[in-house]
Amino acid sequence: MHRHGARPFLVFHSDTGTVTTWTYRQFDAVVTRTAEVLARHGVDAGDPVHLALRNSPPFVAVWLAAARLGAWIVPADPAVTPRDVRAHFERTEPRLGICARSRATPYQEGAVPAAPILELAEDESDIASGGALSATVNSAISSAPRSTDRLAVLFTSGTTSAPKGAMVTQANYVAAAEFMARASKLVAAHRWFVTLPLFHANAQYYCFASAIAVGSSVALTSAFSASRWIEQARALSVTHASLFAAPIRMILDRTSRSTTGLSLQHVWFAQNLAAAHYDRFAKLAGTRPRQLYGMTETIAAVSCDSRSPYRHDVLGEPLPGRRIRLRSPETGQECGIDEVGELMVHGRPGHDLFGGYFQDAAATARVLVDRDGDTAWLATGDLMSRDATGVLRFVGRLDDVIKVAGENVSLAEVEVRLTEAPGVREAAVVARPDPVRDTVPHAFIVPTDPTKPPTSEELNDWAAGNLLPSGRPVEWHLIDELPRTSVGKIRRSQLPQTGSRLANPMTSSDDPGYVPAGVQEPSVGVTSRDTR
Repeated sequence: MHRHGARPFLVFHSDTGTVTTWTYRQFDAVVTRTAEVLARHGVDAGDPVHLALRNSPPFVAVWLAAARLGAWIVPADPAVTPRDVRAHFERTEPRLGICARSRATPYQEGAVPAAPILELAEDESDIASGGALSATVNSAISSAPRSTDRLAVLFTSGTTSAPKGAMVTQANYVAAAEFMARASKLVAAHRWFVTLPLFHANAQYYCFASAIAVGSSVALTSAFSASRWIEQARALSVTHASLFAAPIRMILDRTSRSTTGLSLQHVWFAQNLAAAHYDRFAKLAGTRPRQLYGMTETIAAVSCDSRSPYRHDVLGEPLPGRRIRLRSPETGQECGIDEVGELMVHGRPGHDLFGGYFQDAAATARVLVDRDGDTAWLATGDLMSRDATGVLRFVGRLDDVIKVAGENVSLAEVEVRLTEAPGVREAAVVARPDPVRDTVPHAFIVPTDPTKPPTSEELNDWAAGNLLPSGRPVEWHLIDELPRTSVGKIRRSQLPQTGSRLANPMTSSDDPGYVPAGVQEPSVGVTSRDTR
């Protein structure tokens, strides 16, 4: 604070287009007043605070005020349903719930057992003089949080299973800040552009925590806008950004090819991009993005691309201080060069690994294994391979790699390739039973032009020239949009069991992936087009 007090900390771009800036010193006073408000609502050290807020100054203020008090936050999707609010409240028993005034009714409906609810405008007015988070400070906060104190329970996105609450300590945030600041070579003059949701780890770990560590600033928008991303980044003078592959494809889809590019200094991205998408976004950003690998449970990233020129399809090498191994799912033994295995990350739970799953000792024991004193190995559930130079490649989740007639097929890799097919905007691939080949891939396609989607013949021809036989979808389904998490991950479990099938002209006599008739009628929410 003494070194960076006069430097800008938070630059907020509101829905109305207003831009407000706070220095570190000014926002420190905001946090002090917010901590007073929380304390007046009974929040003390060790108490949980549930919040369902969009990206906004109040979110940042409550988060940092909880840290100062020694309390902990339970951030939720601002569009959380009453059912999910109820589940969060029953599991965490928050001392205080905080929501937007505009969404108070469904929030209050789910807030059982009862707790005080603080409703906010969800903009800069909440922390201004006279705002809901701006109390007169009558007494100094005397709490002295310890590094081992819990600071958050972050519920995972639950793409393949029920969400679990990852416990994150004060020390975890410090570790994330230090790792990520070093990895991105962040200095005080830099400015992060945060458009991903703050209730997820990416924005918290990689951007805000690292910025605070070195005194750089953060430009924050209330929501992600693909069509305005370039314009906003330029207007807010950002230098650094962090995105996922899906939002990058959305930006490309909604940005004119004649748009003048930016001059960013650094871009993190996660999840493989097709080469054409990577090259186009690199031109727009003004720098080649660096892919990294991390998850809520790993706290900081585990690896990143570090070799020039950066590539679209590798996760690079482990960051300094990170220790990994690849474990064979079949034998449990360490994998050799180019063999596929589950990524295991070594560390100290509560320090550079998460502290475990909230009230779920069994789930914690399944992923934090081979404990030795205060260290453990985190079983990530992600399959990777490592080449002779030590560079990691992502293959897929354990349950996303299927066997097709004995051949391993990564659904994630097929999805990335399909986004390069003519007429395809997005794709999701799932496994379906097959009487001949055990399992086969089915593809759900979001067409670039819904009025003129690609035909099955066109997609089959493209797949024949671009995918191995085992990875070629045997059925194509049209769908209006893919079910995704708030950061763009595909929720395969929420895809319909069948979509509107494009007729496949192949038969069992000429296609080893032939699937017999008897597929159910299309589910609600998909468009219909039969090319027969």
